[in-house]
Amino acid sequence: MRNVIAIMNTKGGVGKSTLVMALAETLSAYHGKTVLVIDSDAQASVSSMLMSVESLHQLQNGGLTIVDYLVARVLQGVPAEWPRFVVRNVSDVDDARSVYVIPSDMQLTLFEREVSKEGLHARLRTAIGELLREARNVFDIVLVDCPPGLSVLTESWLREADFHVSPTKADYISACALDVFRRFKSLNPEMGFAENLGVVVNMKDAMSPVEADYHAWLAENLDNRCFHSVIPRVNALQDAARYVGDDRSYFAKYPGQVGAAIRAFTDEFLARMAAGTMDAVKAAPPPLPARTPLAAEPPPVTTPEPTSA
Repeated sequence: MRNVIAIMNTKGGVGKSTLVMALAETLSAYHGKTVLVIDSDAQASVSSMLMSVESLHQLQNGGLTIVDYLVARVLQGVPAEWPRFVVRNVSDVDDARSVYVIPSDMQLTLFEREVSKEGLHARLRTAIGELLREARNVFDIVLVDCPPGLSVLTESWLREADFHVSPTKADYISACALDVFRRFKSLNPEMGFAENLGVVVNMKDAMSPVEADYHAWLAENLDNRCFHSVIPRVNALQDAARYVGDDRSYFAKYPGQVGAAIRAFTDEFLARMAAGTMDAVKAAPPPLPARTPLAAEPPPVTTPEPTSA
């Protein structure tokens, strides 16, 4: 299955985490998908959008975040069952009940420092690769919310994910950040890299001729594979980023123009995923002949279901 997507941009402030939240909730509410959000940003923005601050604080104090999982696997070299860190029943949308999250913590920056200091990059990538290989078989879609910039952790996600999507603003600095990302992607191609699913223009001011010009510039570069769908800059999307205690309907959270834009982007996102998967299947070598089972064939390994934190 090719269902792991890293969401990233080397520039911050492009509305990445808000888009991850909206995409996950739309995939759940409108398409019936089970979605795992892995929050790999030390700011824990998408975690705080999908649950209360009190719940997030309790998980962080209880050692139940992506940081704690990676510290065990990479720094301590001990086994850790990733489903233990998956939180269910998140999201305040009453019809988005199949969104799950592995939350983050500010300690993630210290973890990355230790990885670099001890030269544990290979062990980090191995741990991430194993997590994603198992999560692929449990969830319909896995979204990894990467922090801005290019760190050893972000590189590991990008090299182990199937696709990447880059939200961007229609301005000069954001366009330059995409160029830096393309150069980074071209380094060490033998190590593998996620396929570009596309660039989505986010937080666009429909009344700005300057942003219209930059949008056209981004779309002209075919390497960007710009999505046709555009997410507007509206207050409703900023309000959606604030978790409320009581459940609300999908249309209450994403009303009118912004809801239509998010749904259109999600439809295009799924179509591109399906097309990318079919291309990979066509390009794959033919399967090996069936192997004759051994007399003492080991039992199949099953991945445990994610549990509540």
